[in-house]
Amino acid sequence: MKEWVKWVLLGVLSVAFGIFVLANSVAASIAVATLTGILFLISGGFQIYGGWTADTTGNKLFSIALGALMVLVGASFLFNPLSGVISLALLVVIMLAASGAVRIVFSWRMKETPFYWPMLISGALSVLLAAYILANFATASTQLLGILLGVELIFNGAGLIVLGFFIRNIRDRLRG
Repeated sequence: MKEWVKWVLLGVLSVAFGIFVLANSVAASIAVATLTGILFLISGGFQIYGGWTADTTGNKLFSIALGALMVLVGASFLFNPLSGVISLALLVVIMLAASGAVRIVFSWRMKETPFYWPMLISGALSVLLAAYILANFATASTQLLGILLGVELIFNGAGLIVLGFFIRNIRDRLRG
């Protein structure tokens, strides 16, 4: 199989998974929270182990406490994934609002440049999106992570398809 075909097929598969995830956004959100819980448990375990092997008492205590916190968060996400979904969705909303606010502040430093309006608009849209999600948080929180994952899979797939055709095109140009 040619190299470019592999990239196109991978892209098509990613788009298909993205559509599937969007059709099942709540289940995908729960899967994201569960996977996050597993990763927190693993990371917390390594952090605790690192704490036992730390040189100083302060580093030991801090590392073990941080690891224990990570294990508790991971267990919480695993045993109550819906609460994990809501917590992660709230974190996403906070990050959207904060990144939008930062872009708005940065836009004022670009006031005399052509980048002012695009930066201001992108920041304002992030803040408005965060406000919209927060206003509808009761219904949006359970679907938000799944929707974001589905959209990312679709965009990723589209990018891989474009990459595949680019590889085909560039190889044809180099040969002939």
